[in-house]
Amino acid sequence: MPSLLRLDSSIDPDTSVSRRLTGVFAQAWAARGAEHTTVTRDLVADPVPHLSHAALHWAPRLRGDDAPALPEADAVQEAVIAQLLAADVLLVGAPMYNYSIPSQLKTWLDHVHVPGVLAPFDTDTQPLAGRPAVIVSSRGGVYDVGTASADWDHTLPPIGLILGSALGMEVHVVTVSRTLSGAVPGLAGERDRFADELAAAEAELVELAGKLG
Repeated sequence: MPSLLRLDSSIDPDTSVSRRLTGVFAQAWAARGAEHTTVTRDLVADPVPHLSHAALHWAPRLRGDDAPALPEADAVQEAVIAQLLAADVLLVGAPMYNYSIPSQLKTWLDHVHVPGVLAPFDTDTQPLAGRPAVIVSSRGGVYDVGTASADWDHTLPPIGLILGSALGMEVHVVTVSRTLSGAVPGLAGERDRFADELAAAEAELVELAGKLG
């Protein structure tokens, strides 16, 4: 049965745009039939702990002889990786916080970016190569090409590097900006653009959910 792994990392449970959009994808995915299952992990309500030792960045065989035994941390990391490997499609809600990734999502990425396990190092290991990953990115301000803030988005580049370049996944990015246009007076003139971007993102996610996996 095709399986979707949905990750949410917004700390706003009520008005989050990224959560709204991952919900749109998940609903369209489920509409394809009962065989299209979803596993949801809320990285805020059910966080992954920070890596406790540098050795956890490497496959066990690549750790030095002086690396400590880390059975509990290894068990957590193995469970996170197993959950990802079990999914046919990955869906990630990635709101921009302070121009970067929410810490909850960064910690999850730290657990799955393991050279020698999911990423190449001493071998060409890349078991997730070609598997779809849909990244839903929401941003409060305006980051259009040509604006002064165009290069301030440091959310998407590291996610793309880890999931796309390192793990070899087929990354699809859906982005909505101006999410604060209804709350910040200085962005009030962007409300129509936000509404247009939101509607376009919802349509794109429904389309992706109908064909991926």
